[in-house]
Amino acid sequence: MAIAYRHQVDDDTEFALWRIEEGADELYNQLQLDDHEKAFTKQLSASKRYLHWLGTRVLLRKMLKTDEYIDCKVDAHGKPYLVTLPYHISLSHSFDYAAVMISKTSPVGIDIEQIKQKVERIANKFMNQDELAGINERTKIQQLYVAWCAKEAVYKCHGQKEVSFLDNITLKPFSFEGHGIVDVSLAKADMHIDYEVNYLQYDDYMIGYVKG
Repeated sequence: MAIAYRHQVDDDTEFALWRIEEGADELYNQLQLDDHEKAFTKQLSASKRYLHWLGTRVLLRKMLKTDEYIDCKVDAHGKPYLVTLPYHISLSHSFDYAAVMISKTSPVGIDIEQIKQKVERIANKFMNQDELAGINERTKIQQLYVAWCAKEAVYKCHGQKEVSFLDNITLKPFSFEGHGIVDVSLAKADMHIDYEVNYLQYDDYMIGYVKG
């Protein structure tokens, strides 16, 4: 399967989606892995998480246009980074899709989620009362997914643990248009950072992405 969707955010930043239709062996054979990665994948074998892990790495390889080994590590906060290549990266996955965002100049964050009604049940765990009051009943489910994806994208872009979606990441009111921009603030202690997060509905998936 080729790249399903690709978007150039600016001159040095882009993201892409890969629809995972291959089996694990087919994806695995497209990668070069070191011994640590091979051992790690054996722990994931035969799980959906294994396909997601493979899918994001295959997509990263396609976007970087290389057949060489890519040394992709995860730091102490869980943020992936490239050891020898000059790119900031962010990885995400949901059901049949893998998503990767890369930038030559700035930290990035991306999140993809399949849209399902169940998000209503957990909305108050990641949105405060003011945010919930701004939700339009007609587009409730889509807006809730925009909110989740936007907060997750900011969390990944910031790249630090101990950040609460409910208490530290706040969205300004927005209307759902299928694609657009949400103003998001990250505030904790003496830190305050404002972000413009883009969102896009792709079939029955929602995507949030941001460049720091």
